[in-house]
Amino acid sequence: MCRLFGMSAAPRRVRATFWLLEAPDSLARQSRREPDGTGLGVFDADGAPRVDKQPIAAYQDAEFAHEARERTSTTFLAHVRYASTGGLDPRNTHPFEQRGRLFAHNGVVGDLPALDAELGDHRDLVAGDTDSERLFALITKHADESGDVGEAITSAARWVADNLPVYAVNVILTTPTELWALRYPDTHDLFVLNRAAGGPHGGRHLEHASAAGRVRARSGALAEHPAVVVATERMDEDPGWVALRPGELLHVDGDLGVHRRTAVDHPPRHPMSLDEHAAASQR
Repeated sequence: MCRLFGMSAAPRRVRATFWLLEAPDSLARQSRREPDGTGLGVFDADGAPRVDKQPIAAYQDAEFAHEARERTSTTFLAHVRYASTGGLDPRNTHPFEQRGRLFAHNGVVGDLPALDAELGDHRDLVAGDTDSERLFALITKHADESGDVGEAITSAARWVADNLPVYAVNVILTTPTELWALRYPDTHDLFVLNRAAGGPHGGRHLEHASAAGRVRARSGALAEHPAVVVATERMDEDPGWVALRPGELLHVDGDLGVHRRTAVDHPPRHPMSLDEHAAASQR
């Protein structure tokens, strides 16, 4: 299963360090097949997106993922990929960038020709082969039409739920000041933590580590500043972690206000059964 990690400290820029494959000799690594790509997306002070990503197997460069990556940003988006569609290529590695926004996806949708037809001219935004980048382009199309990112995610997700085979559509989308996350349907978990400055006991820096040994994040600045974190699993023992409900859309605004609402209120009309390869990528 792909690993998602998103964080916002907006409106403050904070420094954080990420390891996208922690503990290279851990039992977690020995018991799971190697990921197919890793990526980290942030925003520079002028709001320009910056993405570091690499398909590990394609370049035989696991060191890229093990190295500490220190970045300063208001929002952060990290992804560890297990490929279900699309080859091992930088074009197919998350996060993706469109219209100055960053996006990562955990899940599978089918009938890509139908999705391409729905994209119309927005198909030109898609450089790679994945369902994920096409899903992002559909959201971008709706955002271009409505001017509202949250409504765009909602309308795109509803169209996908009604028209395409769906296994899972868990996504995180970030801008320089905002973060959105959608869990749909109930296939995979997605958790949110509204973290007070210093954590539950105060005075503590952020130190989050995936139990699967895949993503670790650290930020000394968050001993003094609040943040909101979204991840595919609870990343520490903080009792504040809450699972998003199936179909729920989370929005973290530019002042760390947290808003949650139902975006899709029904199960997929065409539930997807996966072949052996795709199923392995989702475990």
